[in-house]
Amino acid sequence: MLFLITPLMGSLRNFTKYKNFNFIIFIRTPLIYIFLYLFLQTRNIWKILIYERWFMFIYKTLKSIINKDYIRKKEKYIKKYNLKY
Repeated sequence: MLFLITPLMGSLRNFTKYKNFNFIIFIRTPLIYIFLYLFLQTRNIWKILIYERWFMFIYKTLKSIINKDYIRKKEKYIKKYNLKY
């Protein structure tokens, strides 16, 4: 049951924000749970939930660095927040 909370809440958030449902993004989290469960050989559900969040945090950070998101969006940030560089 706990394994379904994060994917369902994430799907609900994406649906309200983008008005569409992406099955690949929905199924990604349970697949990571299964991989971590098999890799770590642990029955501690909380540990798997925390490790999945850490994994996604690192994954999204690296993806953002590789895509240079901050540099691409720098002008938007300057206008939106009145930043001075």
